[in-house]
Amino acid sequence: MARPRILVVGAGFAGVGCVRRLERRIPPGRAEITLVAPFSYQLYLPLLPQVASGVLTPQSVAVSLRRSQKHRTRILPGGAIGVDTEKKVCIVQKVTGEIVDEPYDILVLTPGSITRTFDIPGLTENARGMKTLAEAAYIRDHVIAQLDLADASEDEEERASRLQFVVVGGGYAGTETAACLQRLTTSAVKHYPRLDPSLIKWHLIDIAPKLMPELGDELGKAALDVLTERGIEVSLGVSIAEAGPEKVTFTDGRTLPCRTLIWTAGVAASPLMRTLERETVRGRLAVTPELTVPGLDGVFALGDAAAVPDLTKGEDAICPPTAQHAMRQGRIAADNVLATILHQPLRPYVHKDLGLVVDLGGHDAVSRPLGINLSGVPAQAVARGYHWSALRTGVAKTRVLTNWMLNALAGDDFVRTGFQDQKAGTLQEFEHTDVYLTPDQIREHTAALHTVH
Repeated sequence: MARPRILVVGAGFAGVGCVRRLERRIPPGRAEITLVAPFSYQLYLPLLPQVASGVLTPQSVAVSLRRSQKHRTRILPGGAIGVDTEKKVCIVQKVTGEIVDEPYDILVLTPGSITRTFDIPGLTENARGMKTLAEAAYIRDHVIAQLDLADASEDEEERASRLQFVVVGGGYAGTETAACLQRLTTSAVKHYPRLDPSLIKWHLIDIAPKLMPELGDELGKAALDVLTERGIEVSLGVSIAEAGPEKVTFTDGRTLPCRTLIWTAGVAASPLMRTLERETVRGRLAVTPELTVPGLDGVFALGDAAAVPDLTKGEDAICPPTAQHAMRQGRIAADNVLATILHQPLRPYVHKDLGLVVDLGGHDAVSRPLGINLSGVPAQAVARGYHWSALRTGVAKTRVLTNWMLNALAGDDFVRTGFQDQKAGTLQEFEHTDVYLTPDQIREHTAALHTVH
């Protein structure tokens, strides 16, 4: 009997969790495991704002997939751009641009999510995201460059536009990004004697009426108080009407001189899920509680790109796209892949949410572990303790803890690497949202492949 070919798409929390469990539970030589991922690391996404602010180095949150001594998964460096479920072929664009076809017997889809955008003039050309390691590194360089250029400029209008920063999105990513980067510029401006600190303005805006509504009124207000005390202007019920290279227009009519627009207004499921032509729930692929895709033999989907039923809440509730759900879904998916191979019953995914943590930098945070509201230093201890424990390897834990200690003792540094000075840094460039095939293109591709062979 031929060894089953297991293909896992995506190296996020769900994909890596699945692969690691498969490696432990399937004896060597009993199956071929392939992981499709553009990079050979797992990104610890919740800590990206701390990378952007320089508290953590990029290597700290990029956990290598090749460090394990038990590693035997073949890593295919690229991204899946289409799936033909009839012929059981995944179409992959390698990092070189080459298109290859990867056959499978069992497919596990964990391609994650992309930054959600809207049809706003100038948005995709002038906004920066906070979804990838490259984007976090780019934003850090960009923000420090604005201070450098403002300090060197004799033009007051140019200075004003370079020293105003706008973050769109009042969720976890946007709030943490605004909080961490505002601390960075506050510390950095002390080393720019020609700059008036009062000219540096941070704005956090969101169309929702409340900041981080998932936290509840008490913690949402606590977070809002921290931001306003630091001088961050928070505008709710407001979004962007137009984004230009040197100014931003809000939907309430205000126009700000601004050359830094950071867009964190939510996420959308990977466009890969549309290529399967199956039912979706708010863009996420509909799956069963066992993480299988209805009507598709041997196809599983989980993580941010899948609408996994939340059995702890019932009715039509689906699990939120958070790391704690993705990690645990990965383990259940691996167990169900093995059960499929052995023709055994599958297990449903059931997990009660453990709570939420929001790190606002310094001694500030808000957390709700197991339903208990915390703020200040206790919340910071819970937030950092949770993130530290969730890191997959001892090396990553050591790096992150060392970075935190160094930052606490020595303070921030303001080094601009300059390695991305010539990049436009658009959302499309960093997240490669324009590479996916249509269902018709997929069928044409695999039909041609079948004719050749």
